[in-house]
This record gives sequence, C-alpha cells and structure tokens, in this order.
Amino acid sequence: MNPIRKFKWFMFSCVFLFTCFDVDSKTLIHAGKLIDGKSDRVQSRISIVVDGNTIADIQEGFISSNDFENYIDLRNHTVLPGLMDMHVHFGGEYLSKAESPLKVEREMEAILATQHALVTFKSGFTTVRQVGDSGLVAISLRDAINAGKVIGPRIFAAGKTIATTGGHADPTNGKALDDYAYPLPEQGVVNGPYEVYTAVRQRYKDGADGIKITVTGGVLSPAKSGDNPQFTQEEVDAVVSAAKDYGMWVAVHAHGAEGMKRAIKAGVDSIEHGTFMDDEAMDLMIENGTYYVPTISAGVWVAEKSKIDNFFPEIVRPKAASVGPQISGTFKKAHKRGVKIAFGTDAGVQKHGTNWKEFVYMVENGMSEMKAIQSATIETAKLLRIEDKLGSIEEGKLADMIAVKGNPLDDISILENIEVIIKDGVVY
Repeated sequence: MNPIRKFKWFMFSCVFLFTCFDVDSKTLIHAGKLIDGKSDRVQSRISIVVDGNTIADIQEGFISSNDFENYIDLRNHTVLPGLMDMHVHFGGEYLSKAESPLKVEREMEAILATQHALVTFKSGFTTVRQVGDSGLVAISLRDAINAGKVIGPRIFAAGKTIATTGGHADPTNGKALDDYAYPLPEQGVVNGPYEVYTAVRQRYKDGADGIKITVTGGVLSPAKSGDNPQFTQEEVDAVVSAAKDYGMWVAVHAHGAEGMKRAIKAGVDSIEHGTFMDDEAMDLMIENGTYYVPTISAGVWVAEKSKIDNFFPEIVRPKAASVGPQISGTFKKAHKRGVKIAFGTDAGVQKHGTNWKEFVYMVENGMSEMKAIQSATIETAKLLRIEDKLGSIEEGKLADMIAVKGNPLDDISILENIEVIIKDGVVY
C-alpha cells in the first residue's frame, strides 16, 4: 500500500509527475525510526503531527490516524530532517574539453539551473546554499521556487562570486586582452577595500543572501596556482565588515593556508574546500567558531578526472591531481581536531543529484554516520543562522522531512534513495 493516503486525484497524478499535495489540514506521520537531527539517539515508533507548514506535535508510539484527513505510513522507514547542502552551483556541470560548448548563454544557465534544482530536491535536499554563478540566476530561481512557480529546494544565494584581478572567479581569466572590458566591482572583481564595499553593496542590491569570495587560487580556473593568497588582510576585513552591515554571511573559497587564515581572522562564516589547511588554521577556526565545508566529493571527482588525458586543460590538470586527493586527509584531520563541519559538495563540478556521495566519503574518512547526518541538518542550519526554523525535527519548526527505507546508521549509502520528501509542509 502506498504510504501516503490522500485524494484519488493525487494518486492518479503521481503516476505521471513528480508532484505534491498541500497539507491544508493536520497530517499524521507514523515513523518507524526517527533521526531528529539533534539527538545522537535514534527514536522508534514515533508519531509526528504536521499542521500547515509546521511540526505541531511529536509523540512516542503510534497514535490513531482516524482523526486525520492526511496520513503518511512510514512505519517501515527512517524519517530525517530535510537535508542541506552548503556548496552548490546550479546552472552548470563541468565537462571535458571535448564536451564543453563554445559558449553558454545566461539564458541556458538559467534553464539548466531549474533542472539542477529539481534533481537536487528529488535527492532529499530541501535547502541549499548557492555559492556563486554568473549573477542573478540563483537569486531569480530562489524567488521562483519561493513563489511556487517551480519545484526545488529552498535556496540561499550569494550571487556573483567576488575575486581580485586575475584571481579564481575573475570572469576574464584566460581571455585575450582585446576580448574583454576590465571587470568592475559590480561584476565581481575588486582591488582594495573601497571596491570591496562597492561589490558587497551591489550584491545586497541584487537581493543576495550572503557573500562568496575567493581568497586563494582555485583548481578549475585557468591560472597556474591553486593555493596562493589572493586577498590582502585589509580586503577580506572589508568584506566581512560590509557584509555584517547588511546582515549577510560570508563563505570563502580557500585551498591555501595563508589565504584562509586571513579570512578566519577577519571573521568569515565558513571556509570552503580548505585543502591545505594547517594546524594554525584549524586552531583559528576552533577559536573563532568558523565552519569547514569540505566538498570531498569534488576533490575525489577532479582527482579521478585528472588521470584522463585531455579532460582538463593542461594548466588545470596538475592542480586537480594534487588538490583532489588532499581534501580527504584534511577533512579527517579537521574532524578529529574538533573543527565544526557543515555538509557541502561543490555539486556543479560533479553532477547534480550525486550529493549523497558526500555522506559516504565523510564516513569513509572517520566521521560517524550520525555526525555526518547532523552535518547536513542542524549544523548547516546553524551556519545559515536558521536553526530556529530548520535543521531538526522539533515542535514549532518548519516541516522539512525526508524518509528512506532502512536505517542510514547501518548503511549511509541508502540516502541515495529518498522515498518521501516534505518541504514546508508540502508532501512530494
């Protein structure tokens, strides 16, 4: 029997569509097992009552369903909070030199972003943080999802990433001098604190939720170094100061230790990748409460692809070969040392919808299954400063939940197969 009891039209339409129904009246969920996102204990035989978009009640045991119009039977499932990925790039996926199109217009990027959002949502991720695109793609998609025009996860968007001249995320890298106009701060390239403020304020004007900067070199950009510092201390200080003025978080792309230490000292919210993080950087992160978003998946993917001739440009290939394998070791050391970790994949380097693999890599590198799940629920909510609304299954919080057959604490890879998704009280 289908676990969801609802009107006949729903049962008919779900044969053909990835569809949903609104929980207008109270809905009862019977959960065989519950991982609530906060407790280290798995609860059994739990009743969850959803009223509108809110979790209204949680009781031990299976209460009667007779008084509820909507009933979801998940007695053979494990129910968890909706998952969150703190590092995605909707609108693109890295392709080999042979597969890459000569150009990708923003209109195509927007269309692809809608597709990527849907496949990510169907993978159980009800909230994501988009840390960089060509400008307004994710911001517009966020608004369309919030308005109910398209289906997808809740998006927190950074808009166009901010870089320094020639740095990772400078959109003119690799272009002939006569083929571009010098990029302005509004377009994401800054030099000096004054231009930093201009860029941050433009993103506020654009409607971004936060700021993404690239304080070191990167793997996939057409530049020699993947880890050199690319923001001065004064520049990154200005980023954080301006962002705080507007209530925005700051996420920092960083492979090299010096660049990330400057960022941590400035007070950023998270370090992304953190490949060559040293002991001093880890101690600073613990001292400042900075989150680490490891993106092991991207490291594994670029390392594998670096073995294929002509997959990457020759200037990229050695960076992919050296940086990729290092991330797993850094994650293992940072976790053991006590650095706060939030789940993030860098999906868009590898395919969207494969986000679940990050759980497998985290467990393989020393994190318990429960802590890996918490890194994608309550810890990610804390990073986004929304733990009062999301990140755990508790009375009064928004009804974001997923369900899987079996117990992910026995086999974390079952998170590949999500059977029920509830976002904001809507069942999909």
